[in-house]
Amino acid sequence: MTRTYEEIVTLVRDTLVLAGSTFREDKKEAYRRAITAERNEKARWVLEQILENAEVAGRELSPLCDDTGIPHLVLEVGEDCALTGKMLDAIREGVAEGLRLLPGRPMGIMGDDRERIDQSGGLNPDSAGVEPAPILLRRCSENVIRLHILMFGGGPAIRAKTYRVFHKHDTQVVLDEIVNWACEAVGQLGCSPCTLGVGVGRSHFEAASMMLEAFAEGRYDEQSEMEQEITRRVNESNIGPLGLRGDTSVIATFMKVGPQRASGVRIVCVRPSCCFEPRIAAVELS
Repeated sequence: MTRTYEEIVTLVRDTLVLAGSTFREDKKEAYRRAITAERNEKARWVLEQILENAEVAGRELSPLCDDTGIPHLVLEVGEDCALTGKMLDAIREGVAEGLRLLPGRPMGIMGDDRERIDQSGGLNPDSAGVEPAPILLRRCSENVIRLHILMFGGGPAIRAKTYRVFHKHDTQVVLDEIVNWACEAVGQLGCSPCTLGVGVGRSHFEAASMMLEAFAEGRYDEQSEMEQEITRRVNESNIGPLGLRGDTSVIATFMKVGPQRASGVRIVCVRPSCCFEPRIAAVELS
């Protein structure tokens, strides 16, 4: 199906609002399971409030959190689909309209390179001044062009880590390091329970890309053996929702392992997404 420029703008706009205001059903169900299993009364109350907040935000299409996030885009392109510069322009315009409609929190810094670094250029009052991160492009088996929009907040970015791990020819060594990083990050983040995003690659760029793809592909009702192990071990740390202790420090882990090379290190990216993340929605543009 060939869509017009205006149709793409509208689809992207509405998808961004959906990403910033709703929990997917598999995430809601994960919270319901956590509420049932949580033994700490205060922690259970926090989980109930998070889920209630999500239900209200979803009904009203209002932001899940005051930190409405930076748009991160994953674009899947099928074998016989044509991606044009005009379509990319439409995606960018749709993101801008979505940020204004959500509404996004004005967080864009104006000015030249130096002024943007030290924030001396001033705050852009336009919600659309929050420009999206560079698009991650990947091939898909279906004959469609599909856009995933993820809204990434500042807290998880502060606590995230991308670094080398000397694997010693043992996967368990890498998993142990991931759990150590995650326990530290979840304890410092505060806005827990978290959904952990993990990417393993050959470079820092690739590891971060794998982390982003893990969030785009991840499901709360489908967890691999390694994902389950990471979640279980971090939950054993007894950090709990908002740091109040309890059984639920992490709702789930989404992990993607990319190609690897003969080397003594693996580059690992761990992002401890907050209780409202991943804020994600997807739409087919063709």
